Amino acid sequence: MRSGVSGCGLRYAVRRSGSAVGYCALSIQCGTRDEAGFHKGIAHFVEHTLFRGTVRKSASVISGYLDRLGGELNAYTAKEEIVLHATVLKEDLGKAARLLFELATEATFPEAEIETERGVVLDEIISYKDNPAEEIYDQFEGGLFDGHPLGRPILGHPGSVRRITSGELRQFVATYFIPSRMAFTVVADLDEAVLEKRVLKLVEKVFPGGTASPCVGGGHLPSYPWPAPFMRTVDKHNHEVNAVIGNRAPSLYDEKDRIVASLLCNILGGPATNSLLNRELRERHGWVYGVECSYTQYADTGIVAITFGCDRPNLDRCLAGIDRILGRLCEAPLSERQVRAARRQLLGQLAIASDNGEAQCLSMGKSLLAWGRITPDAEIRTQIEAVTPSDLQAMACRLFSPERLSRLVYL
Repeated sequence: MRSGVSGCGLRYAVRRSGSAVGYCALSIQCGTRDEAGFHKGIAHFVEHTLFRGTVRKSASVISGYLDRLGGELNAYTAKEEIVLHATVLKEDLGKAARLLFELATEATFPEAEIETERGVVLDEIISYKDNPAEEIYDQFEGGLFDGHPLGRPILGHPGSVRRITSGELRQFVATYFIPSRMAFTVVADLDEAVLEKRVLKLVEKVFPGGTASPCVGGGHLPSYPWPAPFMRTVDKHNHEVNAVIGNRAPSLYDEKDRIVASLLCNILGGPATNSLLNRELRERHGWVYGVECSYTQYADTGIVAITFGCDRPNLDRCLAGIDRILGRLCEAPLSERQVRAARRQLLGQLAIASDNGEAQCLSMGKSLLAWGRITPDAEIRTQIEAVTPSDLQAMACRLFSPERLSRLVYL
């Protein structure tokens, strides 16, 4: 892998793969938390409307530009980043890369196209509310980060989305879509030295003569008086009950703690059928179709959340079962044999995930935005291997002690 910083401050990384398919991504260090002074939902609305026309291409041309090559063009918005990415045959990577930069730097936000896309976004908000399993997590995160920029919903609200103007979209892009906030990553079966030269040539063409230091995350963030834990039940008159239980968690920059929390959450409710929650609630009793424990990291905090859906008669059984499992993790450390097996499982999952070129490309961009570097696999392995049973027990007490947990239930 080769990586670095261009003269204008844009970070980049290129990695050779063994596939005929190439992946590229342009990650921008801004998201929902950066909407102060703008209408809520503008980051997500920008992501949508970038595709509605540029100085050189109409919306119809953009929509079919990579399709006719058999490729894919996509994007997503998160709390702290907007990402444009493409998947194409490796010989078409140049076209894909140029298109991503064109969308990020030459979007025109024509009024007629904005109105069309506004309808799409408003429909997305409505359909999202029709899915309680998705809506409840959004509401839980809003309660956990109440008053903080991370508490804002990514989609925004219908009223605020209706008020976003073309001029406001241009202002948001001018403020945040700058090379020092960007990372460009490529994964393809091409010589890395050649790829690096092509990337630098393209960046110099897009941002000629620019000089700036890259904005690497982890700088000073103001402290915040987080709200107290909450227990809420909302009657939605749904057939299925949905629930989220969780807490704030280590941030991206709590280096050791985030590794411990990642391993703990994987043991508790990771994707494998042998996770503690899945084994108890689904495999043993059949109370739920699925249960998971997710861990999301932000610049100044994180969120750990246990989510599940069940029939109403099983709700109390599920909550009691979760309490028992969390209590055991807090009261006594796992054995060294259990932790050794858990370490190996997580390392295997990470290795398999990294074999996906698209996931690898997106992960590289996130790493560059957060730390200005790609963490070597050997370093990650060392960090995971260093986690002890007592580390996991201490983290369990920090995250899952009853007095620290928040809960939201949709009946």
